[in-house]
Amino acid sequence: MVVNQKIAIICNYQLLPERVGGMDYFYWMFDKKCKENDIHIDWFFPNTSNHGEYNKLTLFSSNYENVENFFLKNHATANYTHVITHFVELCTLFFKKFKKISTAKLIAVDHNPRPLSGYSLKKQLEKKTKGILYSKYIDLFIGVSNYTVNEILKDFGKHLKNKSITIYNGVLIDSIKIREHRNSIHPKFLVASHLRKSKGIQDLIAAVALLPEEFKKSIVIDVYGDGPYKNQLLNTIAANKLEQNIILKGSVSNLNEIFCEYDYMLQPTHMECFSLSILESLAANVPVITTNVGGNEEAVLNSQNGFIFKVKDTLGLSKILEQLISGEIKIVENTSNLIVEKFSLKKMVDNHIKIII
Repeated sequence: MVVNQKIAIICNYQLLPERVGGMDYFYWMFDKKCKENDIHIDWFFPNTSNHGEYNKLTLFSSNYENVENFFLKNHATANYTHVITHFVELCTLFFKKFKKISTAKLIAVDHNPRPLSGYSLKKQLEKKTKGILYSKYIDLFIGVSNYTVNEILKDFGKHLKNKSITIYNGVLIDSIKIREHRNSIHPKFLVASHLRKSKGIQDLIAAVALLPEEFKKSIVIDVYGDGPYKNQLLNTIAANKLEQNIILKGSVSNLNEIFCEYDYMLQPTHMECFSLSILESLAANVPVITTNVGGNEEAVLNSQNGFIFKVKDTLGLSKILEQLISGEIKIVENTSNLIVEKFSLKKMVDNHIKIII
């Protein structure tokens, strides 16, 4: 290990006490692991907070100024050995500016989903150009799924293959309550999602509306989350007279304790990178019904630990719901085993530590 390592981690990730998710736990555990290895970390976020274990981090807030610009203006000349970015746009002028004043190794972690229909031709050309201009300043690209790595190469150039790797997101398994028994008929469903159009909850509403009346009488889906699409979803639910079937529960901070109250999780998303909520649900022994986008199929194996349907296929989703309610199909295996073996938070942290030691 290099002596006196000092790392800056730049995260365009708002710290919200009411929304504690897998990345929060990753930051806390990664910071602890680095300290155990005598590695100092300065964390840069858009805002500050003391919830959870953030009070243990050396944390700098940009006060909602662009966090990359804040870092460049105030801290970039510090003697860092590594600078790691999360939720920051890849291949921008920031990386060139930083490399001009520092010899630190630059590592960019890509968490960003891509649009279902792909980028416009103009956007594709812009990304290719940025890849030519700025990718050389990034020493290592990390995708949170194989899908993400493939998209990095597609966006910025196949010449990046030799410096692009996959480190899967992971979840804190020990904090998740596990469901012991699963209802084989009339199962309970939940959704855990930010409420925006790209999450496809409007497709779920349409799928429920297609169910025969006898099935509508027994299906209830609790939706946890908030966001700008909430009112549109409420109006769509009301227009389809599904107020008793689809309940918007708002944001909660203890989903890790809630998953186990349900039999299946629904995620009809249109775009995904690698979903932590999918991993958390599976870790709770709650199978997932989701779309064939992003890295979903790297975690959800059709008919084994969940069901996959084509994105926007409301009829296909409705059929899956009908078969689950009637008991015609079901998942019987313990879905937490895969997460323990492959997608634990400990494994994620260990893999991130390896790249700096």
